[in-house]
Amino acid sequence: MNSNSAHSPVFLVFPPEITVSKLQSPEFIATTYESSGPFPKSLTTKMKTLGAIQILFGLLNFSFGVVFLFTLENPYPRFPFIFISGYPFWSSVLFINSGAFLVALERKPTGSLVKTTQAMNSLSALAATAGIILIALGLVLDQNYFCGHEDTNGRCWAINTLFIGILIMLMAFSVIELFISLSFSILKRCFYCCSCD
Repeated sequence: MNSNSAHSPVFLVFPPEITVSKLQSPEFIATTYESSGPFPKSLTTKMKTLGAIQILFGLLNFSFGVVFLFTLENPYPRFPFIFISGYPFWSSVLFINSGAFLVALERKPTGSLVKTTQAMNSLSALAATAGIILIALGLVLDQNYFCGHEDTNGRCWAINTLFIGILIMLMAFSVIELFISLSFSILKRCFYCCSCD
């Protein structure tokens, strides 16, 4: 592009149906359109938000599982019970998938996607229930996991407090995930109010 063409004026050419007087008319007409989705707007907003929360909880569960990976040290003979059960890893896969399906359902609702989302949320509800049971067992079995070998070390009690705190956070995530999953798997009424095919 040379310097002469960079400063040349631009002319707009209108089709013959459009005249300048129509463009300069002072009255404007606003048209509103109804949403084309089968779900009410409040439900689609909740689906997107709760799907994102499910994905976030899945990522946090996986992160806590990675933290537990580094707890096998010399004085401790085994991994924590919750790590041995694998809960932070398989639950994160289910939670992320159910959240992704929920967000996808909000974007493009089809009959098969509704059924898949309900199935994934049912599996996530089962995983959250199993997680609550496994974490409760882990709290009982691993109560003195870090300090069972060294009674005099004050730093040991601080680390044990962090360990119990992580288990409590996993428990809270599992309870919240259970409620979110149940709301979209058992309470199916919100999916059947509209036809999705």
